[in-house]
Amino acid sequence: MDKVGVWLIGARGSAATTATAGAAAIRAGLAPPQGCVTESPGFPGKLVPFAGLVFGGHDISEVSLRKRAEQLSRAGVIPPDLPRLITADLDAADAEIRRGHVRGDGGQAAAAARLSGDIADFRARHGLARVVVVNVSSTEPPVGPRPEFERLADLEERLATGDDVLPPSSLYAYAAFQAGCGYVEFTPSTGPTLPALAELAGLRRLPYAGRDGKTGETLVKSALAPMFADRALRVRSWSGLNLLGGGDGATLADPAARSSKEFSKDQVVAGVVGEPVEGRTHIDYVADLGEWKTAWDHVTFDGFLGVRMALQFTWQGCDSALAAPLVLDLARLVALAHEKGRRGVLPELGYFFKNPLGTDEHSLAAQYARLLAFAEELS
Repeated sequence: MDKVGVWLIGARGSAATTATAGAAAIRAGLAPPQGCVTESPGFPGKLVPFAGLVFGGHDISEVSLRKRAEQLSRAGVIPPDLPRLITADLDAADAEIRRGHVRGDGGQAAAAARLSGDIADFRARHGLARVVVVNVSSTEPPVGPRPEFERLADLEERLATGDDVLPPSSLYAYAAFQAGCGYVEFTPSTGPTLPALAELAGLRRLPYAGRDGKTGETLVKSALAPMFADRALRVRSWSGLNLLGGGDGATLADPAARSSKEFSKDQVVAGVVGEPVEGRTHIDYVADLGEWKTAWDHVTFDGFLGVRMALQFTWQGCDSALAAPLVLDLARLVALAHEKGRRGVLPELGYFFKNPLGTDEHSLAAQYARLLAFAEELS
């Protein structure tokens, strides 16, 4: 497996551009693979090299990858000289980006066929044995249950009528599975979680993972919460405030989209300590922050004899720079899982997600141990 396609939904967004530019920088020896878990010393398994990753994707933006990389460079997300040094890589990836689907632009059955065809054509032209589709597009509002979501036959019958029934992330997951590709839901959107799509993945013998990449504040939560549980300290409340700018922040200014993200972020603490905990995460859009994010958390807990104590922490970072290496990790791992015949949801990749599919485990250390065992098994 010396070449693998990485097909990004939202391919000209901040996270996708940073991942594409980062892979090019590593390939050229311009940067180390800092933040890539799969490049940690002693990480087991033989994964596709960065030089073997070929990028393409779908997006509705017409801003070129080169221009987007220059914007991210001015924002301090990627090094100042990097866009100039990897121009050929950016242009090559940009030439592989196809127009995404916009609701109302034809029925979803036809749209899925076109999207799937774009991916299949990309795979054939580059002679790729595997393509992994990774959704790094904007967060969607949650969707409610519908009868046609339960069985693949019912879903396809409904799609054949020309109705728009799937949320965009699920349409892309459907197209990916139709094209014979593994899938990663890096957002909190619905994606491949519908039973009908799980059925399709099983029939096509395809692996998938998700959801909502664990990049910042929730990463800290999943490391800290087990400390309280292991030391028998009762957590009374855990509240958080997230301030963020950029495209992600603008999307989350919509209360419906924000509810998906807040729900995902609030799964960790109760899942680790084993009981409901007062408090919740709040997200505010602050345009002036640009690509940067600040999170402040306040925790109250009981110690011996009921003595009340508190912990506060502040996290400041750039989500795109934190997400990009995880996107590369996941593409490489899902490609290997596909090659080794794994199909269906991959709970072993829960380490990378806030709301991991196929598992209720949220402790970071336990998730990491399972990831290492999985990588060892695949090798």
